[in-house]
Amino acid sequence: MVVEENCSMHHLERELDLELDIDLAMECAPIGRTIKSALMRAQSEARVIVGLSAAINVLSKSPEGSLFCLMAQPKDGDSATHMHEVLLEAFCYENDIYVIKVDDATKLSRILGQDSVESCCLVQKVWADAPEEQLTKAENQLVDYCEAHWDAPQQPIVQLPAV
Repeated sequence: MVVEENCSMHHLERELDLELDIDLAMECAPIGRTIKSALMRAQSEARVIVGLSAAINVLSKSPEGSLFCLMAQPKDGDSATHMHEVLLEAFCYENDIYVIKVDDATKLSRILGQDSVESCCLVQKVWADAPEEQLTKAENQLVDYCEAHWDAPQQPIVQLPAV
């Protein structure tokens, strides 16, 4: 009996250590590169909606189809765009859409292959024949990242890799 309890405790300790190692690896992983990878994959599958107006239009019709909303830091002095972005962010939180703030609209636009500079994009969910959405490895990592920061008073700003 004592041996079984010791084995169970040892097994539990190993599981906790493994979870800590995974959490540490997630924190150390360059999340900006994960975002780039997820965006490029989603774009190759035609699941990216680029631009503030296009994002608002899609969300007004079917918010349940969106997984992530990426938003670049707003430019100073453009209060109308800033107001739209604040409302879009609130709408996303209300509809359980993960918001990821990134450091630069120009880098975001380059990753997306845009000629114009866009401050936001949506990544749509993949719905296969299964009743639940299918996530790529990068999207799963981003979900974990977003869940870890969901209740933060201020969302961290992710530095995107230079393109």
